[in-house]
Amino acid sequence: MSTPPVVILDNGAYDIKAGISGVDWEPRIFPNSIARSRNEKRVYVSDEIDQCKDLSGIVYRRPFERGMLVNWDAEKIIWDRVFSPSGLNVNPSESSLLVTEPYFNLPNIAESYDQMVFEEWEFQSYFRCTPAALIPYGGLFDDETGISPECTIVIDVGYSFTHVIPLRDGQIIWEHVKRIDVGGKLLTNHLKHLISFRQWNMIDQTHVVNDVREACGYVSMDWRRDLEICKQNPKKNPIVQEYVLPDFSSRSTSHQGNGHKKPIVEDEEQILVMGNERFAGPELLFNPSDIGLKQSGLPETIAHVISCMPEELRGMYWAHIGIFGGLGNIEALGERLERDLQVLCPVHYEIGIFEAFDTASPPYVAATSLTTSEIYLSTYPVTRAEYQEHGSSICRRRFGGPAYNVNPPGFTSGEMGGEIDEDERERRYAMGLESKKGKGKRKKEEEEVISGNWGGRRRRAGGML
Repeated sequence: MSTPPVVILDNGAYDIKAGISGVDWEPRIFPNSIARSRNEKRVYVSDEIDQCKDLSGIVYRRPFERGMLVNWDAEKIIWDRVFSPSGLNVNPSESSLLVTEPYFNLPNIAESYDQMVFEEWEFQSYFRCTPAALIPYGGLFDDETGISPECTIVIDVGYSFTHVIPLRDGQIIWEHVKRIDVGGKLLTNHLKHLISFRQWNMIDQTHVVNDVREACGYVSMDWRRDLEICKQNPKKNPIVQEYVLPDFSSRSTSHQGNGHKKPIVEDEEQILVMGNERFAGPELLFNPSDIGLKQSGLPETIAHVISCMPEELRGMYWAHIGIFGGLGNIEALGERLERDLQVLCPVHYEIGIFEAFDTASPPYVAATSLTTSEIYLSTYPVTRAEYQEHGSSICRRRFGGPAYNVNPPGFTSGEMGGEIDEDERERRYAMGLESKKGKGKRKKEEEEVISGNWGGRRRRAGGML
């Protein structure tokens, strides 16, 4: 029997990095969204948005909300486009699938992955994991020795959040994973408000403002100095850029904006003067408190995570810090992070920052390396026959995940403050962490974990739930 082709989907909240293992060594990018043009009255699915002639009033419908896949109706339409002849041109029933999932994925959502993959598309087999779990199989930490480090810190700077993830021997240490509520979506929305307040009303111009942020944004190495420079004559200081807004009129031949440092605009062109707006957004990664988030910045979070590791291993963690994710391509991010970490790092340790040329691709590249190995199909995926026999329980056991005593960010443990209040119990019930809704005490000894996967089934003294 021939080996089925392996389809790789790095299913991000903003983009899907997709390809066929052994064929597409670089990922093909598909926007993970459905867009509707207000003027053209047409709906565009994923990469069809490239055909849109008026991006000024486009409205997005995304399957992900706050980092979780909550809209499978939209995701199904997008995946159908990815699998179609216009995309990867694959037959799911004759293929295997590797797909990434969010960190701390909710148990009910994880089961939805299993159901859609095996019951809707009928893949022969599939493997589900987080992007960080794939990194050890790639070459993000390659150096002249050719030896992969045993202890690493990876920073996933994504669309919804930024995660700091420690790994040891290729396994995620879930109890020390930290999340910062700053991602590409927040930075784009922050820039929309700055521009709308100071220059043009662009609250509804999400696509255009996102392009502006990607073209002009950078991380400041000296916030106060750059702020003072921006107050000087715009035509003479090196920071201020003019971004020519795209012209979506019917007589225009170009619908793309562009940024430059010299005032070369032509008549009737609308421009954005980007001064401190260029670095005000990325600064939130280092100082979330600037917009009222009661969280530590990225350098402090990394230092805290490393301080939770065994003392004899901390030097290896400091020396192997990797950055990936779509937001990781901001100019000077690695340089600023290394400088700020120097202040927090003990003097007898060395800091090593590893960045890929394309920060969005490391999980996909690592997935191609994993899926082309001889042991992949016989060890990692769950087959459709196994799913039909055991259901989602075998996926929970095979794929692993956070332990039960790890609470997702934003949720507290009942052990910390004694009895759980009603609101907290409601949230935990919605996430599958509680089997009863509403008030009532539960004794800790009444339940027992029967699986190593976060969000799996629990057993009580009276029997199975």
